[in-house]
Amino acid sequence: MLTQAHVHAELYSIQSPIASPQRKHIAQQIAMLAVRSLYAELVLYPKPGLVSLRDNGSHVDMDADCFMRSLFSLRHYFRDIALAGAAGAEFNVLKRLGMAAEQRMLIATRGINTHRGAIFALGMLSAAAGYCLSHGEILSTSTLRQALILQWGQALADHSVPDDAQDLSHGLQAAKQYAASGAREEAALGFPSIFELSLPRLQQSLREGRKLYLAQIDCFFTLMAHISDTNLYHRGGAAGIAYAKDAAQNFLEQGGTADPQWMLTAENCHQEFTARRLSPGGAADMLAATCFVHQCLEEFSAIESHE
Repeated sequence: MLTQAHVHAELYSIQSPIASPQRKHIAQQIAMLAVRSLYAELVLYPKPGLVSLRDNGSHVDMDADCFMRSLFSLRHYFRDIALAGAAGAEFNVLKRLGMAAEQRMLIATRGINTHRGAIFALGMLSAAAGYCLSHGEILSTSTLRQALILQWGQALADHSVPDDAQDLSHGLQAAKQYAASGAREEAALGFPSIFELSLPRLQQSLREGRKLYLAQIDCFFTLMAHISDTNLYHRGGAAGIAYAKDAAQNFLEQGGTADPQWMLTAENCHQEFTARRLSPGGAADMLAATCFVHQCLEEFSAIESHE
């Protein structure tokens, strides 16, 4: 088991030699945005089958309070992994930070997996943001993706999936069974579902004059319509993910949140998903990651580090 002292010692060893006040301040800002993004995902409603402040969706083992305890437990992780990224740490260091964060999450939630996927996706993006901002780069979609691919892409691509099924998360088990792409493949490619799919959709909805939460709804349904969500595979198999994609595509074809009846359509979808016990957790993780990138671009796009 990883101890907090061990992780902090490893983190300290890759800093050069001690993180500057500016680097620490930037890492704190990144962490704040990451936690805000997780909160934005939690409070967004309706998200078919998922936990919100309104109800627990398809879940009987978790609720909004559980998610709040989880995201609060992760605030130092995002700071630490941003610092590690700023120092150019190898993927194994980032992985160990993520494993320690997962342990803290499980303690906070009493064993419930609320944010495993988000720990990975938002962690890698936090590291990439830290790297860019500490190396004199103005933050943009291209610099973030370049940092991910050049710094850790090969390690992510080479990272093997365990053969023992009991060592696999539900998502990895589903990915193995149905040959669905997972978060590691996404990250190795620089998260194409975020940068080529969900972020452009969110930005488009904002340009069309819709409020941020409406743009986030459009973003979520866009993700659900297109990604191979291993959480859906786990709960519903191939039929479940086909149903989810069709429902999301139908919502989008009706105009998304531009349709005056969008709330009724989305709430009906939520009820159907709950009845079928479908939960697109992978899309939720990518929604949080998209919100994080959007916030980072607004916060840091004009900032250039001069250490």
